[in-house]
Amino acid sequence: MEIIYQDEALIAVNKPTGLLSVPGRGPDKQDCCLRRVAEQFPDALMVHRLDMDTSGLILFARSIEVQRNISLQFEKREIHKVYVALVEGLLEKSVGMVDFPMRKDMEQRLPPKHIVDCVRGKKALTEWQVLERYENSTRVALFPKTGRSHQLRVHMNAIGLPIVGDTIYGTAGERLMLHAQTLKLAHPITGDPLLLDCPAPF
Repeated sequence: MEIIYQDEALIAVNKPTGLLSVPGRGPDKQDCCLRRVAEQFPDALMVHRLDMDTSGLILFARSIEVQRNISLQFEKREIHKVYVALVEGLLEKSVGMVDFPMRKDMEQRLPPKHIVDCVRGKKALTEWQVLERYENSTRVALFPKTGRSHQLRVHMNAIGLPIVGDTIYGTAGERLMLHAQTLKLAHPITGDPLLLDCPAPF
């Protein structure tokens, strides 16, 4: 597990694509980011998660107090998050926003799926910025302002630009081209700004 940052309060690692954040149900789903980190840092506590197919930065607290502090920052939306994605198709504008409410699709259990629902959905907001345009795809920076499950995947698909390699909302590929690249937060002990960066591998 690649360690991006560590000190007495927290640990940040680069989760590879295809690895669960926490154990799942069944003996075949016990290998996960939490268990791998805990082998080296027995005091590691989960703070937040990434989808199995999403790679990138995950934070772990090293005490209950730090876990509570960082969780509260996430809850209050005080943590600045930047994802990088490769989407199918071309975005003409340079910047934009997707403001579609979402909810879990109760009719599809496996794999779990979320859908846009302007009546019963919960507020979900994503800002985006074009980084580079290719022949048939676009590299974008995504800034989730809310933290709904599958939010970035659902939102990009909803505007007709599914993320490359998305087996649920788009077309299967070598991997899901979505990576949690940057986290900016207040250090849970000192309060100083902490900027963590983990460049996308694609």
